[in-house]
Amino acid sequence: MIGRIERRLTLAAGALCLGGIALFVCLAAAALLAFDEPGSANDAVLFDDYVWRVARFTLLQASLSTVLSIFFAIPVARALARQVAFPGRVWIIRLMALPLGLPALVAALGLIGIWGRQGVLNTALVAIGLDQPVSIYGLSGILIAHVFFNMPLAARLMLGGLERIPGEYWLVGANLGMRPVSIFRFIEWPVIRGLLPGIAGLIFMLCATSFTLVLTLGGGPAASTIEVAIYQALRFDFDPPRAIALGFLQISVTAALLIAIRLLIPASDEGHGGGRMVRRFDGRDGFGRAGDGLVIALAVLFLALPLGSVVSSGLRSDLVRLANDPMVQRALLTSVVIALVSGLLCVFSAALMIRARQAALSPRRPLAVHRGLAAGISASASLVLLVPPVVLGAGWFLLLRPLGDVARFAPLLVILINTLMALPFVYRVLEPAMATHTARTAKLAMSLGLGGWHRLRLIDWPGLRRPLLMALSFACALSLGDLGAVALFGSQDMVTLPWLLYSRMAGYRSTDAAGLALFLGLVCLVLTIAGTPRAGADHQRRKDVTA
Repeated sequence: MIGRIERRLTLAAGALCLGGIALFVCLAAAALLAFDEPGSANDAVLFDDYVWRVARFTLLQASLSTVLSIFFAIPVARALARQVAFPGRVWIIRLMALPLGLPALVAALGLIGIWGRQGVLNTALVAIGLDQPVSIYGLSGILIAHVFFNMPLAARLMLGGLERIPGEYWLVGANLGMRPVSIFRFIEWPVIRGLLPGIAGLIFMLCATSFTLVLTLGGGPAASTIEVAIYQALRFDFDPPRAIALGFLQISVTAALLIAIRLLIPASDEGHGGGRMVRRFDGRDGFGRAGDGLVIALAVLFLALPLGSVVSSGLRSDLVRLANDPMVQRALLTSVVIALVSGLLCVFSAALMIRARQAALSPRRPLAVHRGLAAGISASASLVLLVPPVVLGAGWFLLLRPLGDVARFAPLLVILINTLMALPFVYRVLEPAMATHTARTAKLAMSLGLGGWHRLRLIDWPGLRRPLLMALSFACALSLGDLGAVALFGSQDMVTLPWLLYSRMAGYRSTDAAGLALFLGLVCLVLTIAGTPRAGADHQRRKDVTA
């Protein structure tokens, strides 16, 4: 009886979360569809030259960013896979994970410090008598920033695939005396080729929907993506018809990308061996070690220099004055509150939906309505990506405009939009952990008659504490560094740290911007550390649970 009641409540909670997501997204889309103002020719706007120019630039920069990220990631992944004893290899791989959790504004400021007009690179070029050929603004700056974020992601995914190659492959290659070109052609390239569609699709999606980096480094209307154009149409020009046309164009592009990613990812076709320990025999000569070392060193410099620039510039600013500035304090408090509330709401919703999906599919022959609920929950984790934050914000801006000042609803809208944007990532972090935990503990909980609060306290929380904290820290970091929703609804009454940082950058107050970037980076680092339990504490907790 307890299990039946708990299952019904779980299904109802999951359906409520799914319905809330659908309602929030559909109301925004309905506001865009229903908008009709005298003299607004939506069809004419949709086929306007400016709209298609923005669309072409969006696809161009995303394509170039994807190609460059993959092109540079392949040698980095191969070098790290070959040199397993490279000094500091573990820390290098961890360094490559850092850009994924770094706020885009912080990274942009670091890249300006290296590649900007007064940056380290151009200063060095001037010192040796050369002109300044590198520009961080416009298409070149966007490409540099996207490669900074996505090259490490692609390299880590490729490295995982290369490390799963069976040890027998390397032994056969050594016995046949394969040269490096043959090893790449017959052993490494088939694995990389199988990973490329998924990696390229993911990077293309991230670059096509990029907002903060393009807004900061675009340099003007000639280098605007669809999301930035939507923001400009509403924030500066107040041209809802153009924003609507761009919004539907953005939805169409992201929908096509999601479909292409799903169709192009091939079935896993990895080689199978006899379980032999993986031991590579290539890259051991002096030339191979030197080449791989050079590739790894260049990748480390490319990633570490902007981070070092952020720290160095931030320490040179007047941190004490910034820390005592009431505007900074209020922005920091607002950012932390929004991040914590949206993070908790995201993790809670994701956990409820995952548990509801498990409950819906738990019977051997689930009802059709339960199968539909499970399918809807699975789809919602990806379909949310169809509507980027700026498009959602545009819809709700139009929906709430008749009620008066939209800024009154800004905190709630920013929290809800940030919650939805982090949901796909949090869902993918929690789903495998909760599935494994349920498979291990379901029979135990049933035999002990544990349910509800007692099961959560005695079984679920000890077993899921680590993935839940990791998901929470990830969601909070995403919300803390987000500028998409705040860019539309930010005002003097609601200023977040990213918005204040962007305002100081736009006002050429670079010293203050450097200090704020350091503050923002440190807060994200604290959130990341807080979400990763210490190994010793985690081991002691497992011992206590077992006892």
